[in-house]
Order: sequence, then C-alpha cells, then structure tokens
Amino acid sequence: MASSKEYLNYILEQLSGLDEITYRAMMGEYIIYYRGKIVGGIYDDRFLVKPVQAAITLMPNTSYELPYEGAKEMLLVDAVDNRVFLHELLTAMYDELPAPKKRKR
Repeated sequence: MASSKEYLNYILEQLSGLDEITYRAMMGEYIIYYRGKIVGGIYDDRFLVKPVQAAITLMPNTSYELPYEGAKEMLLVDAVDNRVFLHELLTAMYDELPAPKKRKR
C-alpha cells in the first residue's frame, strides 16, 4: 500500500519549523531528509525513523516496524501530532545519522 500525499503533507507541516526538511518519493513511499541526512520515511502512512540511540532514548516504548518487506526495522513515531516532540526528535538524531553517500556519476 502506498502512502498518501495528504499524510506526507501533514508530516511536512509538523516539521515545518525545522530548517532543511526535504523529501524524495520512492516507489509510492517518501524518504525524509533533515539537513541532507536521511532520518526516516513515510511508509504505508506511518512515520518511521532510523533506530539511532537518540531516537530509542526519546521513544523507549515505541515499536520496531518494517517499512517494507526485506528492509531493516525502523522506529514507529506515534507522537506525530506533537510538533515540539518531532523537532526535538530530529534535532537529537542528527549527529548520529550517517553522512550522505557521494553519488557516482
């Protein structure tokens, strides 16, 4: 099941106070970037983030879910209605996220 553009727009609105939030559509889903680094994505109308220590610490009771068959588990963000929490979450995660890979031409 693909994610809806409406859910994407809702998450982008919730993250709108952060600088440099971008996204890329990929096979009916959306990859979310913060300041050039992948933080997670929207899969089946769920906001999932990479399981870095900062995210685990801020969401100790959340569930690990598969974004799609064969992928690595990610953390489900339940508090998508809490804009302040989302900003805190992405800001805390940033330093632990891997740098973007250089694209080969």
